[in-house]
Amino acid sequence: MADSATEPAPVAGTSPAASPAGDKGAASRTGMAAERTWLAWWRTALGASAGALGVGRLAPQVLHVAPAPYVVLGCGYAVLAVSLLLIGARRQRDLQEAIDRGEQSPLPFAVVGGFTAGGIALAVMTVVLVIAQT
Repeated sequence: MADSATEPAPVAGTSPAASPAGDKGAASRTGMAAERTWLAWWRTALGASAGALGVGRLAPQVLHVAPAPYVVLGCGYAVLAVSLLLIGARRQRDLQEAIDRGEQSPLPFAVVGGFTAGGIALAVMTVVLVIAQT
């Protein structure tokens, strides 16, 4: 008999005899997590779309400044939104296929690096525009 002080406690809702491959609950939770991730891509894209509209269309009117640089910056945010939707859809497909195969599907660094570089570029352009317009 094992000492209960050194034996890890079972996780609620799991059975030590259940195999991970046969655990339909785990597959369902993983599938729902993938769906929540897809919805996060959408939420972020909607935020970028709102930013595109706010920067490109509303800011020049409210600030009474030349619209051209704001339109360019707004288009950058719109490109970000479209990219998020496209990459998010591809990511959802890749995750679902990995779940079906019982494998992991890490996000490629190229995607992470691309969005990071794009975000930095948009942030720098925003700062430059704000400083130039003051």
